[in-house]
Amino acid sequence: MNVLCIVVDSLQANRVGCYGHSRHTSPNLDRLARECARFTQCISPHIPTHPAHTTLFSGQDVFAHQVVAQGGQPPPQDLPLLPSLLRERGYFTGAVDNIGRWIEPAFERYEKYPRWDHDGSRPWHNGEEVVQYAGPLLTEAAASPPFFVFLHFWDPHTPYLPPSPFSRMFYEGDEKDPTIRSMEPVWAAPWFHNYFQEWMPGVTDIEFVKAQYDASIAYTDACLGHIFNRLSELDLWEDTLVWICADHGEELDEHGCWFDHHGLYDTNVRVPLLIRWPDARHAGTVHDGLVSLLDFAPTVLRATDNADLAESLPLLGGNLAEVSAGATAATTDELYLTECTWMRKRGWRTPDWKLIEALEPDIYEKPTLELFHLPSDPGEQKNLAEERAEVVAELQDQRDAYISRRLAASGNPDPSLEQADAMRIWQPRFIAGRRS
Repeated sequence: MNVLCIVVDSLQANRVGCYGHSRHTSPNLDRLARECARFTQCISPHIPTHPAHTTLFSGQDVFAHQVVAQGGQPPPQDLPLLPSLLRERGYFTGAVDNIGRWIEPAFERYEKYPRWDHDGSRPWHNGEEVVQYAGPLLTEAAASPPFFVFLHFWDPHTPYLPPSPFSRMFYEGDEKDPTIRSMEPVWAAPWFHNYFQEWMPGVTDIEFVKAQYDASIAYTDACLGHIFNRLSELDLWEDTLVWICADHGEELDEHGCWFDHHGLYDTNVRVPLLIRWPDARHAGTVHDGLVSLLDFAPTVLRATDNADLAESLPLLGGNLAEVSAGATAATTDELYLTECTWMRKRGWRTPDWKLIEALEPDIYEKPTLELFHLPSDPGEQKNLAEERAEVVAELQDQRDAYISRRLAASGNPDPSLEQADAMRIWQPRFIAGRRS
């Protein structure tokens, strides 16, 4: 069985059509979803991009792979990554990506997109770059089955600079109307004022920024349509497992955080997940159980008849290749969460509760402890930490027990504590202006 893994960076699940968004941001994904199993509660436990992708490809948590921040240390050299494992088993492995670092050596063919323009004052065209490189890569892969191909799309990532004709797709007003003042709190934020000024100068209507994010998704979806067409042209659909997800989501003012992946709220850690199996297994089904990016590596290994390898490795994820057809399919009932780039926090998530604890004061002056009851408050708007102290204590005990077990099992330090300074590397770039 071949495997195609597509990651759309910074894609919030709530802004995708098949996840209930009112705007038509994703017609190609929505059509494909009818052939897929769709998971409504897929969590990216370690954000942002570098920790998330290391988790995806290793099936390990931060205690094992030690990658907790963008500017942090690399994982241990002996950490097995899925592309390397499949490559050793005779798979052709290729990627179109620009993370580099420890991800690049895991692939036989690694195509970067060097012409991608990062200028914050001009439209982004990353999706077209990915499509340009993906076509020949898929052709090469189809000639050398079995294969594992990874495609990484970035356009929904901040800054939101969709190209024409998508740039005005969801907004027809005057984004600089002086009578609209919804952007005032954003412009008052000293951390990001200069960065926002680079790509949306003079904007007064916050709805324009949200519309541009949606337009970036629509542009990416159009590019995905080209990838899906290429799979048809190469007659690959019936031999390829297709996995589509995000590394993390995005904050669009749902919690008073703006236009990046700040916070362990579900806007950031709950990501879309669509899986299309070649045998049409679970096509059109919806699964509401708790799963995570930790499930990717073990699922692929078992689905590609490498179950013996999956069992021999200390993979932490479950196995979505064997989920039941019921809507309660799940691989876990608890998840440890981390972020360490703009705000250093840890969290504990169950199907019912989310506990977030700050390890230092955050830039938005949020409380140290936040507790949300997810069934009654899926938008995480009512902090119950003070009135439900007994739940806080119970979840802290569960989390701390997990941390103790993982520290003992891995023999590694806690990266959220040991790498606290790693996140400082990125902050001056935003404060000064252009982000690289």
